[in-house]
Amino acid sequence: MDRIAAWTERLCGIPGLSGAEDPVSAAIADALGPLASDQHVDALGNLTVTVPGTDPGAPKIMIFAHTDQLGLVVRRIEHDGFLRVERLGGVPERVLPGLEIVVTNARGEHVPGVVCVKAHHATPPEEKGVVLTADRLRLDIGAESAVAVRALGIEIGSPVTYRPRFQRIGPNRICGTALDDRAGCAVLMDLVRAVSERPVPATLQAVFTVQEEFNLRGAMVAAHRLRPDAAVSIDIMVASDTPDLAERGELRLGGGPALGLYSFHGRGTLNGTLAHPAWVRHLERVGASAGLALQRSAHTGALTDSSYVQLVGDGIPSVDVGYATRYTHTPIEMCDLRDLVGLTAWLHAALAAMPAGFSFARRA
Repeated sequence: MDRIAAWTERLCGIPGLSGAEDPVSAAIADALGPLASDQHVDALGNLTVTVPGTDPGAPKIMIFAHTDQLGLVVRRIEHDGFLRVERLGGVPERVLPGLEIVVTNARGEHVPGVVCVKAHHATPPEEKGVVLTADRLRLDIGAESAVAVRALGIEIGSPVTYRPRFQRIGPNRICGTALDDRAGCAVLMDLVRAVSERPVPATLQAVFTVQEEFNLRGAMVAAHRLRPDAAVSIDIMVASDTPDLAERGELRLGGGPALGLYSFHGRGTLNGTLAHPAWVRHLERVGASAGLALQRSAHTGALTDSSYVQLVGDGIPSVDVGYATRYTHTPIEMCDLRDLVGLTAWLHAALAAMPAGFSFARRA
């Protein structure tokens, strides 16, 4: 548990907007050390670490988690030094005013700032409940002119993310920025370690993907190159154990890793994933054999990279697994370390039970 917590903390501390994830991938490769000796970085930036299985005839399984996070992009530098921005990914605009942010400059340095908010004492009653859209907001980085902004190495297109933060809450929970999906990356790192120390028949193609928050770009490119026999996405799943979401589902923090049976975005990107039945049978069977507590998820409003990976070539049997997460896409996302540890154990058991001849036939 402490290893996954430490890796998650390290990754959450690295700003990595979609398209600017390279420092995150570099930190992952560095942390894995010799375990990442068989690695490949493609043109988009996906990092693939391959761990060959003990049985050359066993399936090749692509398991992936995304390294990027959502945020903002500088679209205009005002003459007085304020910045105007566009959203990149599903940033909830209602949480932005008053937030601490960082702008990454051309040298990779992180310039601190805040999202401007009208002084409470000067806000008329009719404005107090209004949510400003991102294009109406300004960022304040302490610069007094456009010249001063550019002297800091900030230009149009510079990435903006929440100020990194991470904390342990209680004995088992963690809270911070970009647990979506840096906690999933930590699970995948731990899986690479597990199959290296306790080899399995199947070959693991661990892919730390890019641009998931920007229309699910990266994983599909990796799948085209790898052409795995099957694929698994590790990502957050929306928890339903807070009073405002009690009727949404049954996912709760600490209830165990979750199996995604259905996801559908329903907005903009009309896509989603229906879990492949062979995966469902296999994951439920190995979970029961290992005595793992498992949860099930079916939801509208979110989706993962698997929605496009499953469409590569003649089709790739795909499934989502994940961990219940509260307060998604905000700077205070929360999940439970026990669910992350359970995910590693579950996926290791799944790969261990895939010898040569394992079938992904839809019918049992």
